[in-house]
Amino acid sequence: MTYRVALACIFAFVTVSQPVFAEETKKRKATFFMKHSYSAAYTVQRPSVKVSCFPERLLRILAHIASETGRKPMVTSGHRPRSGRSQHSRCFAADIRVPGVPERRIVAVAKRAPGIGGVGRYCNGIVHVDIGPRRSWVYC
Repeated sequence: MTYRVALACIFAFVTVSQPVFAEETKKRKATFFMKHSYSAAYTVQRPSVKVSCFPERLLRILAHIASETGRKPMVTSGHRPRSGRSQHSRCFAADIRVPGVPERRIVAVAKRAPGIGGVGRYCNGIVHVDIGPRRSWVYC
């Protein structure tokens, strides 16, 4: 009899507390996705590319490029601590490619991105975007 009473108490506790735990889980999931909503807007060329320090402004620029081109930009270079006065040294810049999209279109889309600073284009098809001072260049 004691066993049945204990089992009934456990069942009642689980039944009553389950909606509370489900609500907690939903809150945690919502907070996680809201906090990291821009990270799915790009890919990384290889695991050694450092992108974890990108500020939200730069992530928004990458998300803007992804939404305007319909494809995720691939970050070929991110944080480079020993790159002198470059925006890469402060983790404020990304060099990107968007597979299947011409670099001129990427540059045009990047220049319209909210919060954009520098936009550069290189001959090898890579486009530089950063959140530093507003400027643009073409290195060929």
